[in-house]
Amino acid sequence: MENTKRKTNKGKQIFRIVLLVGTFISLWFVPWILVKAWLLPLPDTVQEQVEQSLSYGFDGVIVYVDESDKPPAFYSAGYHNRELKIPANPKALFKIASISKLYVAVAITKLANDNRLSLDKTLADYFPELVERIENADKITLRMMVQHRSGIPNYTDNPDFWKNQPNTNKDVLEYALDLPADFEPNKDYGYSNTNYLLLSRIIENVTGYSRQQYFKKEILIPLGLNNTFGSLSEVNLDDVMSGYYVGIEDDFKTENQGMLATAEDVGKFLRALNDGSLLNENEMKIYASIYEFNHGGLVPGYQSMAEYHKDIDAVVIQFMSTTDFEGYQWNLLQITHSRVVKILRKANQL
Repeated sequence: MENTKRKTNKGKQIFRIVLLVGTFISLWFVPWILVKAWLLPLPDTVQEQVEQSLSYGFDGVIVYVDESDKPPAFYSAGYHNRELKIPANPKALFKIASISKLYVAVAITKLANDNRLSLDKTLADYFPELVERIENADKITLRMMVQHRSGIPNYTDNPDFWKNQPNTNKDVLEYALDLPADFEPNKDYGYSNTNYLLLSRIIENVTGYSRQQYFKKEILIPLGLNNTFGSLSEVNLDDVMSGYYVGIEDDFKTENQGMLATAEDVGKFLRALNDGSLLNENEMKIYASIYEFNHGGLVPGYQSMAEYHKDIDAVVIQFMSTTDFEGYQWNLLQITHSRVVKILRKANQL
């Protein structure tokens, strides 16, 4: 019995040593800029946190906060345009990237509620020509596509997509065709921009006009959102915040990368989505069953976070105009966003 105890204690000691060594190795390889971002004392104000974010290599930062029973607050630091030394403008237009998926999911919800499309119909029902080009097209439902459970390959994961950018003459769907499925439909989760590309085209086929026109009719006009646009062609380029990539001097502002909006417009949309004022009761049930209520966005030069925090009834939108290959800037966005929320929570406790 004593020998068994000794062996057990020895095993525990070895486990502790292995754990400590593993922890040390993990910390060794964690970029210290991320550790610093976590461990720095929390500032007293959101503006101080926004300004502190510049020390992590961001060229420009915008934060919009909408707390219940308080006027919306706007914060900014850094540059709207680095080359011209124009200060960041909290009401600038910004490329919101995958935050646009929330708008697509709302549109799909409304069309499903109106019986103009069915979440349980398949991709083959809407695009029979894709049966031979997307594996399992006859088994993948719209519901699976909204939930990223289709197994359709993500076209932005195809190296050829990036080699050929910007190439506006090629249909980006081609980068996802004739490839094996990532997994069997509804058997796993795999984030895929191809899902939402196809859903957007279904919206257009069902309505008979552009996705952005439908957004405008069903979302933007009802909510009074006058600063949300479908592409660069709809806006004054000077109103768009510049976007930068670490190690590259070019400004990515001129590249057409999808929807643009001010932080305030995104905040108003997110508030309406979460409090139920955008969707009726039945639509809300449908939406809650198929997609999330918060989202991030990332394209070269632009990254963003849009979240509603129920415990403090606050919407926080954060735009940061610098991205990188390693993904450290995205980690820093998440860390700095969480610190903004901590500051708001702390203030609510006073």
